[in-house]
Amino acid sequence: MTENNPKTESLTGPDKTSPWRCISGAVISGACATAFYLLTASIAQNFADKPIHSTNPITLNIAAAVRTLIVGLSALGTGIFAIATLGLLALAVQLVIQRLTKRPVSPYDL
Repeated sequence: MTENNPKTESLTGPDKTSPWRCISGAVISGACATAFYLLTASIAQNFADKPIHSTNPITLNIAAAVRTLIVGLSALGTGIFAIATLGLLALAVQLVIQRLTKRPVSPYDL
């Protein structure tokens, strides 16, 4: 029932991992991290410029929780993309070092 499709096998092989692919992925991930960082800064500045106009303590607590959640999720996206960028750059460096030392890259190293 399971067919081995040559297209899917060629995309998952270890020969498709190259420093160029890692660096291009890191550039894309870094751009996303930068966009999330700018979004986080913009959201935080917007919330700081517009205080909540209410005297109800429940309203103030809910608004503070929602604002914290929004800024936190945006910061989480920034952190995830930044860590992915660093990981892809480290993988590119590792692949370059392995190729310079002529060490064969096994599928278990990736």
